[in-house]
Amino acid sequence: MKKLVMIGNGMAGVRTIEEILKTAPEQFDITIFGQEPYPNYNRIKLSNILQGDTNFEEIIINPLEWYKENQIQLFTGEAVVEIDVEAKRVISDQGREVDYDELIIATGSNSFILPIPGADKIGVTGFRDIKDCEMMIKSAAQYKKAVVIGGGLLGLEAARGLLNLGMKVDVVHLMPNLMERQLDPIASHMLKNELEAQGMNFLMEKETVEILGDERVTGLRFKDGSEVDADLVVMAIGIKSNKEVAKNSGIYVNRGIVVNDFMETSVPHVYAVGECAEHREMVYGLVAPLYEQGKVLASRISGLVGEPYQGSVTGTQLKVAGIDLFSAGEIFEDGSTKSIMVYNEYDGIYKRVLTRNNLIVGIVQYGDTKDSTKLFRMLTKKEDISGTAIFQTECGKGDSNDVATMPNDELVCGCNGITKGAIVEAIQTQGLTTLDQVSHCTNAGRSCGRCKPLVNDILAYTLGDQFDAATAQKTSICGCTTVSREELVAEIKAKGLTSVKEVMNVLEWNNEEGCTKCRPAINYYLGMIHMDEYKDDRDSRLVNEKMHANIQKDGTYTVIPRMYGGVTTAADLKKIGEVAEKYNIPLVKLTGGQRIGLFGVKKEDLPSIWKDLDMPSGYAYGKTLRTVKTCVGAKFCRFGTQDSMALGIELEKKFERIDTPHKVKMGVSACPRNCSESGIKDIGFVGIDGGWEIYVAGNGGVDLRPGDLLCTVKTQAEVMEMTGAYMQYYRETANYLERTSKWVERVGLDHVKEVLANEETRKALNERIDKTLKKYIEPWNEAIQSEEIQDKYYVKHTIMAGSETK
Repeated sequence: MKKLVMIGNGMAGVRTIEEILKTAPEQFDITIFGQEPYPNYNRIKLSNILQGDTNFEEIIINPLEWYKENQIQLFTGEAVVEIDVEAKRVISDQGREVDYDELIIATGSNSFILPIPGADKIGVTGFRDIKDCEMMIKSAAQYKKAVVIGGGLLGLEAARGLLNLGMKVDVVHLMPNLMERQLDPIASHMLKNELEAQGMNFLMEKETVEILGDERVTGLRFKDGSEVDADLVVMAIGIKSNKEVAKNSGIYVNRGIVVNDFMETSVPHVYAVGECAEHREMVYGLVAPLYEQGKVLASRISGLVGEPYQGSVTGTQLKVAGIDLFSAGEIFEDGSTKSIMVYNEYDGIYKRVLTRNNLIVGIVQYGDTKDSTKLFRMLTKKEDISGTAIFQTECGKGDSNDVATMPNDELVCGCNGITKGAIVEAIQTQGLTTLDQVSHCTNAGRSCGRCKPLVNDILAYTLGDQFDAATAQKTSICGCTTVSREELVAEIKAKGLTSVKEVMNVLEWNNEEGCTKCRPAINYYLGMIHMDEYKDDRDSRLVNEKMHANIQKDGTYTVIPRMYGGVTTAADLKKIGEVAEKYNIPLVKLTGGQRIGLFGVKKEDLPSIWKDLDMPSGYAYGKTLRTVKTCVGAKFCRFGTQDSMALGIELEKKFERIDTPHKVKMGVSACPRNCSESGIKDIGFVGIDGGWEIYVAGNGGVDLRPGDLLCTVKTQAEVMEMTGAYMQYYRETANYLERTSKWVERVGLDHVKEVLANEETRKALNERIDKTLKKYIEPWNEAIQSEEIQDKYYVKHTIMAGSETK
């Protein structure tokens, strides 16, 4: 088996690996190095994370389990710093040496940072990866004024996200028009007006020459001498290929790593793909051409005869809420071009097609982009438009979206290069009936998602009378099945299904082994329904829950023991200190949940550390109750009205270990000053004179959400009763991996209040959660007592960032 090494774990590189696994699944022993501490994720949706529309878990394309299932050795948080092209070996920044027969460089790109004084100050960032997002989110929680340098696609997406995070945002742009490479002045003006209405402020035709401040940024100075205040500066003025490792290894580079039409570099058996590659003097920053490159490279490296890559014509869309925009090809007229234009200022619609010799050479659309798929096909296929009605008389009411007239080679999903014909064939041959299934099978809609309405139209057209709109739009558990959460729960109950395998067999899963999305969900629902007799399928759990510890980017783990209500003892503190010394723990840190974490633990040391600590698991890794944060309360604080520590400890001791659809955090504050942040917890308790207020559905993460007042009670016993009922109702009705904030928004707070107002219902819910709680055992102690568990999970296998070492 040939050794294939890939440097880089991004979208273009991993898509290439996916294509190789399709064409030559047994040909390569694959190793991947990723500089970031994450599996492959959808970088296109970073703006959605910043804008609060999604979270990191939802943008992961290939989870850690995927690498393991495909026997791929993955090293995350580890960069390759040297390629020995003579010995055919790569060397990482951790001194790891790996030989290769074939090498793919997929190192992507970095944000271009202006080479000006102050660019290295704290508070200055690019917008390229998760780390940049986290930095911006953290800054938004502390500071109020942001400046984004760059009025292009990425800059505007960053600015919209910072507005959503509550910051005041100025956008600095060197040119007189926004997105001047994609939009003509009319469309640019319309875009600027819309974004100003959303709250952005623009500083046009400004050249930044210095970033002000001592250690942290305080403002910017422009070439004209004017200045602007800033607590955060985001540079979004472009990208530069990450080509250094190739350059230092003697591989020919220019703007990027120079490749031929088969993605081969100047050195035999070394290839480049993605944003780091330069093909015919072009470096592409959009995902569609990078996926095209990946298909060509996969065929070449697998020894198949394939078509060469001949470059790409790209289309641009802006991923900002409420704005429809599309651009492709040439923007400006010259003596050889003619324009076809519709401009409806009242409705905010602008369409302009640039033609030359009866061919479309450029497209700009704003406010209505329904024609974009058809027009883009006509542009790329160089179709003669003589006698063709480009736009209908009434803007937006044309037949451009009529899938019956679409040719099979028309591109539907530009990000992934999926045509109508490919989607129709998949529907017909694979028996697909839902949008989720089509997306899972073909990749259409997996990236930016804007093509999903059209994909659904194709699904309806292909199925004809067999199309069921409700079925097509319903959210299935995953792409392995059409079964929804409600149907799964009903079938488990009706048919008495008792195991993950049985569920998939009886309900006719398309993928008989399931996937990393559906197996944990099925396992959760089985445990929730069969409260006392179900035996947990540990191997169907997510990796952190399976290991009962959080895996870190370097393959080590974190141990966080339980500290009820944030209260500890001198004896426990001594044990933690002794363990940290004994096992040379590299980091001991106070967590945000009032606990102590031991970071950098080797997997094989976990059972011994748990034994020496002799403390229960804090479940910092689980979809369960994480922690109950408390203030010191009435016992010590002169403002406290209630005993917050006592209630916090009681809550944590009762509900620890309970499986929930997603993680649950609680906070108990002895007074409305909310020192324990009760107002942004999944369940928060605030002490008042004569009782407690209970708040629910708060979220202190990216999608910041204050809690809603559920009820006010007088006694601690009433708190426990209401909390138990609320927790069980959430357990029984939420989708797996649905946070309480999203659940309450979906089902409605008034509905939840109505359910819990009934005394008999509360009693029944509490009886069921009490019954469930009785089945749980302490997981760390179970591992200590079982040699079988230790051999299976902590001794015989070496898990490194989610994949087994072979």
